[in-house]
Amino acid sequence: MGDFPDELSLALREVRTCPLFVMRLDVRPLQIVGQTPGVYRRVGVVPGGTFSGTRLSGDVLEGGNDWQSIRDDGSTALDVRLVLKTADEALIGMTYRGIRHGPGDVIERLDKNEAVDPSAYYFRIASLFETASAKYKWLNNILAIGTGHRFPEGPVYSLFEVL
Repeated sequence: MGDFPDELSLALREVRTCPLFVMRLDVRPLQIVGQTPGVYRRVGVVPGGTFSGTRLSGDVLEGGNDWQSIRDDGSTALDVRLVLKTADEALIGMTYRGIRHGPGDVIERLDKNEAVDPSAYYFRIASLFETASAKYKWLNNILAIGTGHRFPEGPVYSLFEVL
């Protein structure tokens, strides 16, 4: 199976996932902090959004934010914190880190809020959750990965639980 030694069990040679939910975020115009000692910093404020899946769905509450670091190579590192509210009123903290990069002209078009084909660039995230809800306590012990796409009105993510 490629680069992994044959003596490793299958569980150590592959990553299995199952769909968790699709999340759509609304984002206000970016707050540009500017060139800091390490990176070019901008902050996206999230006034809301939605998430929908077979095991949980609901709304993204106002107050989330995305601290973006624009690196020297033009890639964007994301550091996001959100609060999700399920349809049955449970609150779930969600954090994720991510990376978005691609050809310079594609990134320029994204920065101008133009529609871009999601296959033209790389946009991936890794998410953790925390909740006090007994019904959703399983979220406290999983990692989710996702693929993203930046629409003019905000990002859309397809998230998958890593099994």
